[in-house]
Amino acid sequence: MLHVDHVSFAYDEVPVLEDINLNVKKGEHVAIIGESGCGKSTLLKIIYGLLQINIGEVYWGEQQVLGPLYNLVPGEPYMKYLSQDFDLMPYTTVAENISQYLSHFEPEALKERTDELLQMIEMVPFAKTKVKYLSGGQQQRVALARVLAQEPDILLLDEPFSHIDNFRKNTLRRTLFQYLRKKGVTVLTATHDHNDMLPFADRVVVLRNTKIIAKDNPKNLYQRPQDIYIASLFGEANKIPINIIKSYADTKRRIIVYAHEFKVSEKSGLEVTVTSSFYMGGHYLIEGIYENQKIYFHHHMVIEEGSHIFLNIAIEVINKRMSGM
Repeated sequence: MLHVDHVSFAYDEVPVLEDINLNVKKGEHVAIIGESGCGKSTLLKIIYGLLQINIGEVYWGEQQVLGPLYNLVPGEPYMKYLSQDFDLMPYTTVAENISQYLSHFEPEALKERTDELLQMIEMVPFAKTKVKYLSGGQQQRVALARVLAQEPDILLLDEPFSHIDNFRKNTLRRTLFQYLRKKGVTVLTATHDHNDMLPFADRVVVLRNTKIIAKDNPKNLYQRPQDIYIASLFGEANKIPINIIKSYADTKRRIIVYAHEFKVSEKSGLEVTVTSSFYMGGHYLIEGIYENQKIYFHHHMVIEEGSHIFLNIAIEVINKRMSGM
């Protein structure tokens, strides 16, 4: 239903996106990931019609999405965009913000819908609180409920949980994405947090240096990343040289290994000199040096600085990475 066709865009002649092509099916959830400044937010704004493009076209079904040169009020009625700015009415209550675009001719239906969304974002006790008195995370939840109230066909989410604490974020993520899938809403989520998309997205689009460099489902992209940049978007990763087979022992290739995929050994493996240990709660992130490069791995306890240890990698991991090359 959504078709982005050869779109390019620049700010002050500085290219931000070049030759972007993307098709999204109705009801599909596509995550857009990449480093800060790679164009994630810009792409969502183009799709919504907030930015005028001179190269390329955007369609929702048969209808072309037109930019601000053609629409007095940018945006399309069937599409809603949750920006990082929230755009709330600060001097009205939470309930009034959520119900702003709902019909007031059916007060019972309005109240029922507003109450449903208040429960979803866990803001029932704040229904009569003015928005200006809320924290940033609370305001973000209200902004989310307000766009959901309008029941869009397609929802564009720009870092939708960035201001919300982890305690609320984990529950809200599950509740929101399950709700959107049940309703059949098409979703595009721009995020830097792999927890926003690994369990929920149908496909992931990776942006870098103005281009789309990868498109795949989250599992494939995580298990077989094409390069260290993609792997680093999912967590701490290393690119290490490794002997492929004994008959080519002098020939080394490099594979990507996540920090949690290493196992510490006392006798054999990659010889590493430990330089630092960082407590991460359920484990330690250990920094070391292997063949004059930094390497990161997980361990259940702190390892003394200067220690020499060995790291092993499961053959399943090696085979999986080699198959993705």
